[in-house]
Amino acid sequence: MEKKLLLIVNPMAGKKQSRAPLYDAVSIFSEAGFLVRVHNTIGPGDATATAFKEGMEYDVVVCSGGDGTLNETISGLMQLKRPPLLGYLPRGSTNDFASSLHISANPVKAALSIAADRRQILDIGHWNGRPFVYVASFGAFTRSSYAVPQAAKNALGHFAYILEGMKDLDTLRPYKIKLTADGDVLDGEYLFGAVCNSTSIGGLMKLDPEHVVLDDGKFEMLLVPNPQTPLGLQNMIFALMNQKYDAEGLIFRHVSHVTVEPMEDLPWSLDGEYAPSASRVEIENQQGALTMLL
Repeated sequence: MEKKLLLIVNPMAGKKQSRAPLYDAVSIFSEAGFLVRVHNTIGPGDATATAFKEGMEYDVVVCSGGDGTLNETISGLMQLKRPPLLGYLPRGSTNDFASSLHISANPVKAALSIAADRRQILDIGHWNGRPFVYVASFGAFTRSSYAVPQAAKNALGHFAYILEGMKDLDTLRPYKIKLTADGDVLDGEYLFGAVCNSTSIGGLMKLDPEHVVLDDGKFEMLLVPNPQTPLGLQNMIFALMNQKYDAEGLIFRHVSHVTVEPMEDLPWSLDGEYAPSASRVEIENQQGALTMLL
C-alpha cells in the first residue's frame, strides 16, 4: 500500500531562496515511495487548519518554513487523536528547533533524512492549552522574536534578532511574578524567563546540549532575576553568554509543570510567535506527544 505525505509550504518563508530544492525534496519523497501532496499556505493559521483537517489522511506531514510554520503545523496535529509522523524542512531566517535536532537547512539533505525514517520522540509543551514545540518565554529578548518584520528576517536572518534584542537592552525592566515550578515557589522579579525543550532561544541564547533531552517529560527552565547592582547585571550577562547556568543569581531547573501569575502585563513568545498576557499561565509538558523524522 502506497504511503501518503502532505507537504505544507509557507511560501513567505525564505522568500529570497530558490524554490528548486523544494522540488528536489518532493522528488526524494516520491522515490522513497510516498504519494506527495503539496499545500501552499495562504496566511496565518492556515498550516494549523490544514494539518488538523487533513493530517489523519497521511502517514507523514512535513512542513517547510520557519519556526512559526512548525509551531502552526504541530498545533494542528496535536488536535488529532493519532497524529502522523512529522517532518521539517527549515526555510525561515531563524530555525532554533532545527538547530537543536541538527536538521539541515538544505531542503534536499533534510528530505533525505526524512526519507531514511530515523525517528525521534518529542515532548510537546502546552501554554494554557496552546501547543509549543521548543520555547515559551517572557521578558528581555522575548519581544525581538516576534517583533522583527518578515522582510527584515528574510534579509538579515539572525542579525535582525540581535538588532531588535539590543533595543530591548535599553528598556530592560524586571517583571514581578508569582511562579511555581513542580511545587517549588520561586516568586520574584525577573528580567527574563524561558521554559524550553531546545538548545537555542531566539537565536540569541544557547543551552548546553548535555542539559537538554527532548523526550524526558521535562522542560529546561531558565530564570534571570533582576540584579541589584550593575556588577550583578554584568556577571549575569557573562554567565549567560558562557552557558554558566549554575552561576550565582541564575535559576536553571528541569521541570514538567510551571505556573506563572504576573503582577502586571506580561506578554509571551511561543516558538517566536506572540502570546498575550494572561492573569494565570499553566505550562505543562506532554511527554512523547509526537514522533519526528530526522
